[in-house]
Amino acid sequence: MPKIAILLTVFNGESWLEEQLESILAQENVILDLYISDDLSSDLSQKIIHDYANKFSNVTVLPSHTRQGNAALNFFRLIRDVAFAEYSYIAFSDQDDIWLPEKLSIALDKIKRQNIDGYSSNVTAFWSDGKKQLIHKAQSQTRYDYMFESAGPGCTFVISQKLALAIQELLRKKQTELSTVALHDWFIYAFARSNNYKWYIDPTPTILYRQHATNVVGANTGMKAFIARVSKLKQGWYLQQILLIAKELGYQEAEPIKKMTNLCIWDRCYLAIFAHQFRRRLRDQLGFAFFALFLAKKS
Repeated sequence: MPKIAILLTVFNGESWLEEQLESILAQENVILDLYISDDLSSDLSQKIIHDYANKFSNVTVLPSHTRQGNAALNFFRLIRDVAFAEYSYIAFSDQDDIWLPEKLSIALDKIKRQNIDGYSSNVTAFWSDGKKQLIHKAQSQTRYDYMFESAGPGCTFVISQKLALAIQELLRKKQTELSTVALHDWFIYAFARSNNYKWYIDPTPTILYRQHATNVVGANTGMKAFIARVSKLKQGWYLQQILLIAKELGYQEAEPIKKMTNLCIWDRCYLAIFAHQFRRRLRDQLGFAFFALFLAKKS
C-alpha cells in the first residue's frame, strides 16, 4: 500500500480536533504518518495532539516555539520541515473536518488512473443544526483559473512526492518573500499549474466540511460570506494576493497579470470580457467581471 504523509495544522481546535484525528487514523487501504504543527494554542489542543502522539506511533507533533500567525504559514512550516523522501504522496488536513474512511484511497485511485500530480475534490459542508450542502468545486479548469483561485478546499488536496519536493524547495528558498501569502491551497495549486503539473478536481465529495463561526474561509454560502468577500475586494486584498503569487511564482508577465497590474480602462474591459478564462464557476466569472470593472484597485 502507498505511504502518505498527512500535514495537519492546529490552533485552538479543541472542540473538533479529536473527531478529525479519529477520521484520519481510520483511513482505509493506506499507510499514513500524521505530522501536526500547533500554532501555540491557548486551549486544550496541545494536550490532545500530544496524547495522540503518545498513543500512536504514526503521529508526530512538531515542536512549536514561535507563533506562525495563520494557517497558511503553519502549513508552509510543515512543508518546509517534514522530510518527504519516504512518502509517495502528501495530503493536507484542517483541524475541524471529518474525513470519509475512503477519502485517501479515492484520491490515490484517481491520481494513478489519470497520471496526475495534484488532486482535490468537492466537499459536503455541514452545520451544527444538521444542515448539509454539497460544495461544488469541480467545474472544468480554465486556462488561467490558477492565477485567481484555488482548486477547492486545501483539506482535500493530495499531491505527489515530486510536486511536494518542488514546493518544499521553493518555500525554503523564499521563506521571507512568501510570508504574506494568505491561502496555502491557492498557492499550491498555482505552483502546480504554472509549472505544468497535471491537476484533477474530483466531483466526488470526500470529506464532511465543518462550518462554524471561526472558519478561516468556509463554504462561501450565505449573505455573511458574500459581504466578507466583497469587503476584501474593496480593501484590495484579492488583487494583492493575485500579484504577490504571480511575482513569486514567476508568471507576472502573463497577459492577465499585466492587465491586473495596470488596470487602465482597456485592461479592465479585457479582464471583464475574458473572465470565463479566470474562474471556473459561472457565478464567479460574473463576479470577477464586476470586480474588474468597478472594484479592483491597487493596494
